[in-house]
Amino acid sequence: MADVLNTTVSRPTPPRLAVGISGASGVIHGVRVLDALRELGVESHLVVTRAALLTLSQETDLTPDDLTGRADVVHRLTDVGASIASGSFRTLGMIVAPCSVRTMGEIATGVTSTLLTRAADVTLKERRPLVLMVRETPLHLGHLRTMTALAEMGVVIAPPLPAFYARPASIAEMVDQSVGRALDLFGLDWAPVRRWSGLKGAGEA
Repeated sequence: MADVLNTTVSRPTPPRLAVGISGASGVIHGVRVLDALRELGVESHLVVTRAALLTLSQETDLTPDDLTGRADVVHRLTDVGASIASGSFRTLGMIVAPCSVRTMGEIATGVTSTLLTRAADVTLKERRPLVLMVRETPLHLGHLRTMTALAEMGVVIAPPLPAFYARPASIAEMVDQSVGRALDLFGLDWAPVRRWSGLKGAGEA
């Protein structure tokens, strides 16, 4: 009698990205990350801090429902049993946009108190890309040392700075350029990004 082998059908994992939005100024960057992922067909898993919702009300005309409605999956900040809290849940990585100094500090120490920082810690231990769009200025020595520690751990620190070579005509274009360049770090190519194609009108040296 022939042996019967138990076989498991392998299903492809859909592209997913964990998205954290913390309480720093610049919440529109997180909003546009969610918009971009929807356009790119990438499943977004969102976790938002309470401070981020406060910032949302001060910096935009969006409601919390407007924000969460842009995500495919929304996780409660206190739900440390959520899918993105486990390394076995496969993702492309995680982006925190914007990332507050407090959130940055928790991630650097590994002492996490919310699902956002737990998910970031999981991203690190699984050696997946973790991009922090840190929004603070000026930076004191403690901030810089924290960033150095994170960089040594493999984190990409990507402050949302304007790229003037792209000749942005509005704040919205500046935001989209920063968001698109951050998504480049996950191998995601978003159409609004204006790519550098070399100096214009420069003569040969």
